[in-house]
Amino acid sequence: MNPARRYQGVIPPVVTPRTAEGQIDLPSLERLIGHLLNGGVDGLFVLGSSAEVPYMTNDERDMVVKTAAAVNASQVPLMVGANEQTTNRVIEEGRRVVRNGADALVVTSPFYALTNAGETETHFRTVHSALDLPVFAYDIPVRTHFKLPTDLLVQLGADGVIAGVKDSSGDDVAFRHLLMAAKGIAHFDIFTGHEIVADGALLAGAQGIVPGLGNVDPEGYRRLFSAAQDGDWAKAAHEQARLADLFNIAYTPKPGRVSAGAAGLGAFKTALMLLGIIDSNEMSTPMLALDDDETDRIKQILVRNGLL
Repeated sequence: MNPARRYQGVIPPVVTPRTAEGQIDLPSLERLIGHLLNGGVDGLFVLGSSAEVPYMTNDERDMVVKTAAAVNASQVPLMVGANEQTTNRVIEEGRRVVRNGADALVVTSPFYALTNAGETETHFRTVHSALDLPVFAYDIPVRTHFKLPTDLLVQLGADGVIAGVKDSSGDDVAFRHLLMAAKGIAHFDIFTGHEIVADGALLAGAQGIVPGLGNVDPEGYRRLFSAAQDGDWAKAAHEQARLADLFNIAYTPKPGRVSAGAAGLGAFKTALMLLGIIDSNEMSTPMLALDDDETDRIKQILVRNGLL
């Protein structure tokens, strides 16, 4: 990686394995992190949406961050979500994850509490002042019900309050405008959370990708990113097309049987279980795990894409 820009490339949002009894499965987590590092990732993002972080206790969060930091052993930057409802709670969470080994924080706007752009700006400035490490804004309105305004993100970046943005807004127009507006800000790194249009985001100038599907196939996203860096957009598009087909695992759950959150994350966990990387596809309570029929359909997609 470019030492002047540590946070770029493929940084998957690490899922959190659980045992069949519902406990955090540390041996499976260790194998998963090894799988990602061996797959050539440029960073790790734990305690994000893909980690099922809203369902985790503080003790479980501590356990996951400490385990990730130990297995990673500073091989790649460790980004950790510090997402709570209000500013003071984020700062408290941030201090804990820093003690546990975080290199950077990923922070949403406040949620549940009703805020506006002005209060959101104060939120990020206060978090930055309280915590002495890079803070990335996490734009995920499906969770926060607030879309981070482009002009606010650019101003916070120009002022050195945030080191970049992890965009999971699903708003490709706003994402493109953010990339254009932030071009003049040094060391301001912008990532897409899209699994199936990562090549387009990189072509537009994104510094990295944070794909949940990267848990399953980190090597595929590594090839895509390397092709983009080389300017081989035909190769990048070819790899992206294969990954888009692989992403069909997220559509295998029977409609209405599991929640929207459990469908995608459950598919990633089920694929990892089939690959022998984690022991169980158990979800956090009250989410349901995928069943045998759904697992079989995922297996067929893995075989079709050369992973099994």
